[in-house]
Parts: sequence; structure tokens; C-alpha cells
Amino acid sequence: MSQILVQARDLRKTYDQGRVPVLGGVSLEIGAGEMVALWGSSGSGKSTLLHLLGGLDVPDSGDLTVCGRDPRREDHRLELRRNHVGFVFQLHNLIADLTVAENLRVPALANNRPPAETAARVRELAEAVGIAHRLEHRIQDISGGERQRTAICRALMNGPRLVLADEPTGSLDEATADTVFALLRTLVRERGLTVVLATHERRFAEQCDRQLRVRSGRIEAA
Repeated sequence: MSQILVQARDLRKTYDQGRVPVLGGVSLEIGAGEMVALWGSSGSGKSTLLHLLGGLDVPDSGDLTVCGRDPRREDHRLELRRNHVGFVFQLHNLIADLTVAENLRVPALANNRPPAETAARVRELAEAVGIAHRLEHRIQDISGGERQRTAICRALMNGPRLVLADEPTGSLDEATADTVFALLRTLVRERGLTVVLATHERRFAEQCDRQLRVRSGRIEAA
């Protein structure tokens, strides 16, 4: 395997003061340049695992290293979210009253990027995913597929090494879902990204480099 970007050992996570078990001892390794599917039904623990990998939440126990950082540490979580990890969510989580361009600028503003550099990056990404003609449209005025493309651009804004995509096709019609998945696959090949995709759709999981079946908070061979 190439350079290891994600290494997890015996991750465990519960909620409600331990009364609701979600992850029961997850171990995995993900190499640079891989597209890996976390495949499983709703409630299996896929989203929780992604949140741990990206520093949106912390495990109750276990060892975890992501891009050389420890997401259990607050300073490392902040650095991961700013510089190393991008998120794509099922419902995109964009700001509806802002334009596409304004939404894309948000991560750059958090990193104090120079305006000229930010503008060039916005244009580059928008052209790469085919939404450059929508940059001045508000999010509420574009289609679901265009919103998800915008969300992908936002995830890439600060040049992450790792993209975590949580059911990014789940709210889309079949044709648009195919387009968005193909876009993610192309980005892996052309930009050398590492993508971890949580999905309940086997057809997408089977097109990834590897499939990790998530069932009842554990990883099984797909």
C-alpha cells in the first residue's frame, strides 16, 4: 500500500453516556490516492466513523492517526479541518442566501487566504466541475446536482489530502447521482486525492478501489 493517510485501531464510540453503542472496535488503514467505500445500511455507524476521521467528533477509546495528526487533540482537529480534510455532506450544508462563489470562499476566509489567490481558486474549481456559469447564482436558485458540485468544490478549497463524503448522492436522482459519483472518481485519478465515501448503494461501493462493509458498528469484508 502507498503512504498511509488513515490508521485506526479499535475505535469505539457510544452516545447518551455510554448507553447507545455506535462503533464497537473499528480498525482500518487507508492509503494515499485510494477511493474507499464505507458501505452499509442507515444506522450502521458509517457517518459516525467519518466524523471521527475528520475530527468532527472524538472516539471514546482507540488509536487514530489522520494525515499524521491525532484527531483526539483539539489543536490537531482544527488543523485537520482547515488544511488536510474536506467534507462533502448528503444535504450539502451550503448557505442558501449566499452565491456559489461566496460559499466557496468561506473555507479560504477561515484560513486568511489572500483575496486574489482565493478568487483564482474559486474559478479553477468551478471550471473543473462545470459550475463556473453559476458562480453568481444563489444556492437556493441552482439544482440539487449543482449544489452538490458546489459542496465538492468547497471541500477542495483549501487543498486537502483527504475528502470524506457522507452519502453525497443520497438526496439526488439516479442520473445526477451517477454524475456526482463520476466526478469524485475523476478527482481521485486526476488530483491524487484520497476519498472515503460512505454509501448505502452497492453500485457505487463496487466502483471504489476497496469496499469496507459497516454492519452494527463494525468493519467486515465486503
